[in-house]
Amino acid sequence: MGEHRTLTLLVLSAKSPEEIALARSIDSDRLTLNLSEGDEGEGGEVRVLLDSDVDSIDHHPTFGFQLYMEALSTKRFGRLLVWSPRISSTHDLVTKNFHELPIGTVCVADIQSKGRGRAKNVWESPPGCLLFSFTLQMDDGRKLPLVQYVASLAVTEAIKELCITKGLPPLDVRIKWPNDLYLNGLKVGGILCTSTYRSKNFNVCAGIGLNVDNEKPTTCLNAVLQEKTSSHRLKREDILASFFDKFENLFEIFSDQGFQFLEELYYDTWLHSGQKVVIEEKHEDQSVEETVVTVQGLTSSGYLLATDEDNKTYELHPDGNSFDFFKGLVRRKIK
Repeated sequence: MGEHRTLTLLVLSAKSPEEIALARSIDSDRLTLNLSEGDEGEGGEVRVLLDSDVDSIDHHPTFGFQLYMEALSTKRFGRLLVWSPRISSTHDLVTKNFHELPIGTVCVADIQSKGRGRAKNVWESPPGCLLFSFTLQMDDGRKLPLVQYVASLAVTEAIKELCITKGLPPLDVRIKWPNDLYLNGLKVGGILCTSTYRSKNFNVCAGIGLNVDNEKPTTCLNAVLQEKTSSHRLKREDILASFFDKFENLFEIFSDQGFQFLEELYYDTWLHSGQKVVIEEKHEDQSVEETVVTVQGLTSSGYLLATDEDNKTYELHPDGNSFDFFKGLVRRKIK
C-alpha cells in the first residue's frame, strides 16, 4: 500500500495586472509558503497555482475569484487573495508570511482544522463559513487595541450595505464586546487580531470568521435572511468584497483621526450601551463585595468604561477565557 500524502492547495488571485504579475511570480517560483504544522508535515505536500490554472486540477474551487474581484473596489486591502479548500489556519498563513506578501493580502479557506480564537482556543471550522485573515501595518501602538473594533464595525456595516444594495431585508448584526458578532441574540462570528513589532511598525494580522450558511450550532446569516425572503442569499464573495471596501474607509479615518470619530457609529452597533453589570471583588478575609455598574462606553485603551451609583468610574477587562465576558470581568478603578 502506497504512502498517503496530504495536499494543501493554495490558489492565488489578484485584482490588477501588476498584482497578477506578483501572483504569477509567487506561482512560478513555487514559493513554499510557511504554513503551520500540519499543512506540510510528514507526507504532506503544498501546491501553489494561479486561479487561471485551476482547470488543471481535479479540485474545483468553491470560491468565485472573478465575482469577488469584480465586486472589490479598494486601493489596497484584499487585492491579492490566497484561497484554500482546507488549511490549518488562515491566520497562521498570513502571520508566517507577513513579509513575503504585500500588505492587505487576504487568505480565505473553506475549512480550518486549527482555527484560532481568544485565549489560544482552537477549533475546527466547518464548511458554510466565511473564514479569512489579512495583513495591515500600524505605527501607533496606542491605537493597536482598537483595531479589532474597526474590523468588527466593518463587518456590520458591510452586511448592512449589502442588504440595502441588493434590496434584501436588513440583518441586524451586532457587536458583542470585545470581539464577537451576534444576530438575533446568537453568535454568528468573531474577530481575532494579533501583532508583532518590527522596524518601528506593528505588523497586524486580523482574522474573521462569519457563519454565512451553516445553521449549526447557533444560526447563520442566510438562515435568518430566508426567514424573511425565500429567494435570496448572501454570497461569501460579496460579503468579503464589501467588508474590505468598508474596512479600508474606516481604517483610514481611524488612522488619521482616531477611534473617537467612529465611536458614535460603533455604539449604535454594539449591544452594551446602558447595560447593567455586576462585578465582584474578593477581599483578604475571603468576603466578596458586589458592585452594580452601568456600561457607558469604551476607555481610551479600548476596555469597557462603567460607572456605579456614586458615579465612580471603572475600567472593565475580560478575564481572557470566559465565553460570557460578564461572568469573567476584572475591574480596574480609574483614578
